[in-house]
Amino acid sequence: MKTILTGIRVNGELTLGNYLGALLPMTRLANQHSQDSKINIFIPDLHTIISDIDGNLQTNLIKSIKYYLASGLELNDNIHIYRQSFVPAHSELTWLLNCFATMGEVSRMIQYKEKGEGKDSANVGIFDYPVLMAADILLYDANYIPVGEDQFQHLELTRDIAIRINNRFDQEIFTIPAKTTDQAKFMGVDDGIRIRSLTNPEKKMSKSDISEHSKIMLSDDPEAAAKKIMSATTDSIGKIQFDMFNQPGISNLLQIESLITNQPLQIVISRWAGETNYGDLKNQVATSVKTFLTDFQTKVNDITDQKVLEVLEKGEIYANQIANAKLHQVQVALGLRKNA
Repeated sequence: MKTILTGIRVNGELTLGNYLGALLPMTRLANQHSQDSKINIFIPDLHTIISDIDGNLQTNLIKSIKYYLASGLELNDNIHIYRQSFVPAHSELTWLLNCFATMGEVSRMIQYKEKGEGKDSANVGIFDYPVLMAADILLYDANYIPVGEDQFQHLELTRDIAIRINNRFDQEIFTIPAKTTDQAKFMGVDDGIRIRSLTNPEKKMSKSDISEHSKIMLSDDPEAAAKKIMSATTDSIGKIQFDMFNQPGISNLLQIESLITNQPLQIVISRWAGETNYGDLKNQVATSVKTFLTDFQTKVNDITDQKVLEVLEKGEIYANQIANAKLHQVQVALGLRKNA
């Protein structure tokens, strides 16, 4: 069986953009492939503390898993949810992989250049984050790792390190993840879904945006969320059509309506083609968002913390078993352990 691995950070509340662009597609992918593949969904709490230590990690962690379950994830014996920090092999393999990664290739990572390069105050975790990501993947022989385009460089680094170690010891210690082009094909997308800011549709919807009107949080009051849609920035063209370049605001509303009502985008575009009343479109999308949030929040509230902990404990038994076996294989190759 192939292994599909994904993780979602838990640093704060999620937006509708996070849900529609990442969580919902991953849930559907997991449900589609869970009969013929192993689905590993891990909570990357070690990654989270690189930039966010606010005392709310456990609360956010539990809530994030409830969001997965409320989004329709169909649990079975092939779906495993676990916390990264509860599988110590992640940390130990990171150190071993560090000994095969070079300063040059890690320092060329774009995210490091943006967040840490040249800053004496930057913590080492920002630099070493891609190697921890490689450990997350290689411990489980993951074939497919659904990530955004901003993580493709890290996937390529993972492949390079795995190939280097396999060649060094002349054995298939690690499964080499699929190339990024093949990852996109497997996910069935040519480009990622990017839900735009409601106040500046040139930018993506972001939970870090200081404007509350720019984003819809999954915890927003449904009525308040509907009002945000009604006040969304559009344009003065006066014609409803899907054109992300010239009409990003209108196009964003059409995309939200498509995803939130589970209709093909082309069907939604055809429904509104030639219409000129932006208020009618906003009313429709506002109603859809309100209905979605009301239903979704009810589902979330029906999931107990105890249920989440039971799911985690089961997943962590599985994850430790698989990860420890892979770690031991690497330790044997390095001469740190005898082959049992």
